[in-house]
Amino acid sequence: MSIMTETRRDVAAPLCVDLDGTLIKTDLLFEMLLLLLKTRPLALFQLPLWLFKGKAHFKQELAARAHLDVTCLPYRAPLLSFLKDEQRAGRKLVLATAADARVARQVAAHLGIFSAVVASDGAVNCSGSRKLGALERECGPEGFVYVGDAPVDLQVWRHARGAILVGGGNRFVKQLNNVERTFEDDTRPWEALRAMRLHQWAKNVLIFVPLLLAHEVTDPARVAAALLAFLAFSLCASSVYVQNDLLDLEADRHHPRKRFRPFASGALPVKFGLLLAPALLALAVLAALPLSSTFLGVLGLYFVLTLSYSLYFKRKAILDVLLLAILYTVRIVAGGVAVGLVVSPWLLAFAMFFFLNLAYVKRFSELKDLPGESFLRARGYTSDDLEGLADLGVASGYVSILVVALYINSPEVSELYRTPELLWLLCPLLVYWVSRVWLLARRGQMHDDPVIFALRDRVSYVVGACAVLVGAAAAGGWWA
Repeated sequence: MSIMTETRRDVAAPLCVDLDGTLIKTDLLFEMLLLLLKTRPLALFQLPLWLFKGKAHFKQELAARAHLDVTCLPYRAPLLSFLKDEQRAGRKLVLATAADARVARQVAAHLGIFSAVVASDGAVNCSGSRKLGALERECGPEGFVYVGDAPVDLQVWRHARGAILVGGGNRFVKQLNNVERTFEDDTRPWEALRAMRLHQWAKNVLIFVPLLLAHEVTDPARVAAALLAFLAFSLCASSVYVQNDLLDLEADRHHPRKRFRPFASGALPVKFGLLLAPALLALAVLAALPLSSTFLGVLGLYFVLTLSYSLYFKRKAILDVLLLAILYTVRIVAGGVAVGLVVSPWLLAFAMFFFLNLAYVKRFSELKDLPGESFLRARGYTSDDLEGLADLGVASGYVSILVVALYINSPEVSELYRTPELLWLLCPLLVYWVSRVWLLARRGQMHDDPVIFALRDRVSYVVGACAVLVGAAAAGGWWA
């Protein structure tokens, strides 16, 4: 008898659900700000004026200009499943949020489980006591059960018939005597390391290339300078990766693999990323300070180029791959500047064409992974471009090998190598590696990041080891 009574009581009490941080593992205000920065950056100058007119007006102006795709937001699956069960059982569900009514209604329409929406309307910011008053008017004398996650929800919880705590809201369980249920916080702070993409630091090994090719690896001062440069570039790159992920949230959520990235999936809050990115950049500058001002300038150039890539060039066909190749080459230039060595034009020419080849592999693989799509979201390519990208990529790779062949016949080579004839063995190694990469890419067996592929590929390690042995043999005159 008591079980039946409890069931009727639960059905009679409307379930009012917060949106930001509760139903979704993100904050729509920050998401709209980032989308506005990406799509209409000049509108950011209007933010102070909007904010001067109040929070509700600020949110309304943002919602009118930053059009989020609510279908791909990181919804909390366990909570959403629970809400759908309650709705099917006849319980009234109310979406109660301080977000603007425009986006709140879009979420409600997408989910199809809410019978009412309580939200900010441009005049009233629906949070705290204002949200409580609106819910009391909406739900009437029978009261309501409130689902939330934040300290601002405490006032609503204390006047509700029941409280359901989600995520960070679980820390208030001892402050409330009406807790009916909790949903665990699945935010994972250690995901910050994944957001930094530490594996991508491998790209910055290019900083050591000038030191290695100049045969100066036994100079402790230069090795120390190269290590500092490596750290500075790695921290700067991580800062850019975080910024890139924040600006690409929607595109990543539509991607079969990138949707699992920390910010896109909601494993890390967006506002944490807004703190992490500048912190990493500041650490990069600190690491670079002991080096020359010229190196600091190269680091600044790298940051500006990567940011412009994220904001603009990423969506421009051909220009995107050219800039990617330039960014790889800048790492080599930075390595030379850091250790006080002039980078050979031969090395720059090889790097430009070789990394242009890898950039084309990256774009080709991204298109190949989406055979059912007519275009690559947020990129300037279509599926019809596959063959063209492959042709351009293979050509770039083989031109880089031609540069090596021309270098072997140049007068400069005899200054560094006792038996430069051995360097000809590099050409078949490079032909094999470039050809194999494109063969795997055409088969759909290539990761959309060639660097990750190379780090996981045993054959690449063997080819790399053979190339090092050839270089060492040529330098040491083993054949002589």
